[in-house]
Amino acid sequence: MHTVKVGSTGLEVVRLRSAHARDEAPAIVFLHEGLGSVAMWRDFPQRVADATGCEAVVYSRAGYGRSDPAVLPRTVRYMHDEGLVVLPALLAGLGLERPILFGHSDGGSIALICAGGTATPLTGLILMAPHVMVEDLSVASIAQAEVAWQNTDLRQRLGKYHADVEAAFRGWNDIWLHPDFRAWNIEETLAAIRCPVLAIQGEDDEYGTMAQIERIAAQVADVDLVKLADCRHSPHKDQPEAVLAAVSAFVTRLLDD
Repeated sequence: MHTVKVGSTGLEVVRLRSAHARDEAPAIVFLHEGLGSVAMWRDFPQRVADATGCEAVVYSRAGYGRSDPAVLPRTVRYMHDEGLVVLPALLAGLGLERPILFGHSDGGSIALICAGGTATPLTGLILMAPHVMVEDLSVASIAQAEVAWQNTDLRQRLGKYHADVEAAFRGWNDIWLHPDFRAWNIEETLAAIRCPVLAIQGEDDEYGTMAQIERIAAQVADVDLVKLADCRHSPHKDQPEAVLAAVSAFVTRLLDD
């Protein structure tokens, strides 16, 4: 693990080599979910690297994991700030050319915003349970997370992964439950996406319905959809082999084109 500065903020970054590296293969950059971090991906990025022949680059956003705290308070546009400003600067700082972005939940939304709203060249997007709009189901489940925060050991469990667990939780939960966030929608960015997309959704996802990835498929030219049975909001945990197979096939298509 090392720290990369984006402006004045240090972000923790881990780079993982593939056991089966392919010449000229792009890096796959992992964008974590709303309460995620480098450590919370566990061994999954390394498994993806070994399955695809691509380097895996994993980072924690400001205020998460061991990254520095966020400089400014979060707003309802925090994913736009990340996708349009922070992520392009990080990719440039790491010298990554035409990477594949692999985003989970909030990370998937950030990947879509980056692809549709910047001039950052990308080889492809891999999205697990992304959000393009706010659903009642999402808000209800995030409200339940607040209940769990107050009444269970969630704080202690997350505390193993974040230097400031209170700020990490509040930076996600409070924004999603803010009345202004109900209007959040990134569909206007989708038509501008030019790279191929793999979108994966669990049929039992407690934070979003199939409408999320179906709206992506309706507006982006090149989209592969994978709908997984017996799978909730974290396909890489609930159906890791199915996700690895889909990702490996998608990356092979990208590299063979």
